[in-house]
Amino acid sequence: MSERALRIGLPILVLAVLLLAWDLIVRGFAIPPYVLPGPGLVLSTLIADAGLLFQSLLVTLTLTIEGFVLAAVGGVMWAVVFNQWRAVEYSFYPYAVILQVTPIVAIAPLLLIYLPQHLAVLACAWIVAFFPVLANTTLGLNSVDHNLLALFELYKASRWEILWRLKLPAALPQMLAGLRIAGGLSLIGAVVAEIAAGSAGAGSGLAYRIAESGYRLNIPRMFAALVLLSLAGVVIFFVLSAVSYVVLRRWHESAIRRER
Repeated sequence: MSERALRIGLPILVLAVLLLAWDLIVRGFAIPPYVLPGPGLVLSTLIADAGLLFQSLLVTLTLTIEGFVLAAVGGVMWAVVFNQWRAVEYSFYPYAVILQVTPIVAIAPLLLIYLPQHLAVLACAWIVAFFPVLANTTLGLNSVDHNLLALFELYKASRWEILWRLKLPAALPQMLAGLRIAGGLSLIGAVVAEIAAGSAGAGSGLAYRIAESGYRLNIPRMFAALVLLSLAGVVIFFVLSAVSYVVLRRWHESAIRRER
């Protein structure tokens, strides 16, 4: 079997085995649906509540994409600033680290006090997604081959020519890796903020639907919402991975190996 067939078939096989084991456990031990619903009940609930759940998913994905775009643009811009002016990097990079290591569950309630709900959720999505883009892009810009840098300086290239023609292309793999990480983290930040919003987020995102289902012991709907969130995260990752592959496939070793 080809490697591509194995990479597709084996995860599907594992998923099928897990679903079968889940169904057998629920049926064998007669577990009630409010404790652990079976996969069939979760699927039927997902279909029955599709209108409500997909509307909430759209709200969550909108906030996720907005936070991701802000993190991507801001992270790359600040990485360029840090690379060009080391004094700025030394002054502000430690605060970016502090922002990253502070748990978002502790920041979200504070943001909800001072900001409108939409902006607070957006800020949480941006906070957790910003640092991976900043750190990876900064590392890529600072890791340019010194021999190539000396060659550009020998030909009297300006600072901006070096940045545009050498540093940014060389940093592209690290930048794209940071974006792949940031995509999933922005979804996590949006979900955490929506849960922290509690009743203030009534009628909004999918995370609120999960909390609401838990309060009402509607466990099948909670599982259905969790399935949608997981699928959204997987789609985000694969979309960003595909973008990375398309950008790098003609010249970078990590993408060329996938075609062999």
